[in-house]
Amino acid sequence: MNLKIIRKIVSALFCFFLLMLAFQNQTQATVTSVESDSYKITWPNLNSGAGIPDLDNYKLGATIGQIAPGLYEGASTYDVRGGFQYIHSIIPFTFSIDKFSVDFGSLMPLTASTDTIGLSVSVGSAGGYSIKAQENKALTSSSAIIIDTTCDTSCDENTADAWTQSSTYGFGFNMSGDDIPADFSGGKYRQFASTAESEDAVEIMGNTPSGTLTPGDKTAVMTLKVNVSGNQEAGTYENIITFIALPIY
Repeated sequence: MNLKIIRKIVSALFCFFLLMLAFQNQTQATVTSVESDSYKITWPNLNSGAGIPDLDNYKLGATIGQIAPGLYEGASTYDVRGGFQYIHSIIPFTFSIDKFSVDFGSLMPLTASTDTIGLSVSVGSAGGYSIKAQENKALTSSSAIIIDTTCDTSCDENTADAWTQSSTYGFGFNMSGDDIPADFSGGKYRQFASTAESEDAVEIMGNTPSGTLTPGDKTAVMTLKVNVSGNQEAGTYENIITFIALPIY
C-alpha cells in the first residue's frame, strides 16, 4: 500500500477519534437526569428551570427557557414580572365582614353606644395585604350631623387616642385583633377618613411582604362608637363605610 495513502488513513482515523472523544465529552457535560427508586429520566440538556439562590453578599434570580425574564417597572404605575420565579399559587385572596348594617338604636345623651364589625382575611398566595376604610361623610340626618370624634384630647383619621369621657361627643372606631396599627392599643379610637373631606382611605389592618406573615386567616374586630350631647337634634342619622381589600405580591 502506498505510504501516502496509509498516512491519510491514519490521519483520518485520528481525526475521527478526536471527534468522537469531543462528542462524548460534550454529551457527558450536558446530559441531565432526574431519578428516583422507580424511574430515571435523562435529557440531553436542561430546557427549563428557575430559582433564587442567595448568600450574604448576593441574591440571584435565575430563569431558564424563557424569553426576556425579569421585573419591568413603568414609572411607578405598573409592574410586569416575567419568569418562572414570579408564578404565584392559585390559592385565592379573600376578605369578608360579618355584617353589612350597624344599628345603634335610640341614642341617649352622654351615654356612648357601640357596635362591632368582624373582619376576616384569607391571605392565600399573596405576600402581604392591606385593608383600608373610609366613610362617605359624617353621620347625617336630613338637617343635622354627628361630628367625627376628636377623642378626649386629639385624634384624627391617622392617629388614635383615648376616648373615655362622657362629655366627648362624636363618631369613631377602634380596631383589635391581627395586624392592626399600633396606635389602636389600649382601646384608643380614631375618626374615619372621609371622602366628603377629600381624605384618602386609611389602612386599618395589614402586613407588607417585608414583614412576618404567618399562614392562615387573619381576623380583627372594628368597634364603632357614637356619643351625643343633650343638644343633638333628633332624627335618623346614617353614613356609609367602605372597606378596600388589597393583596400585595
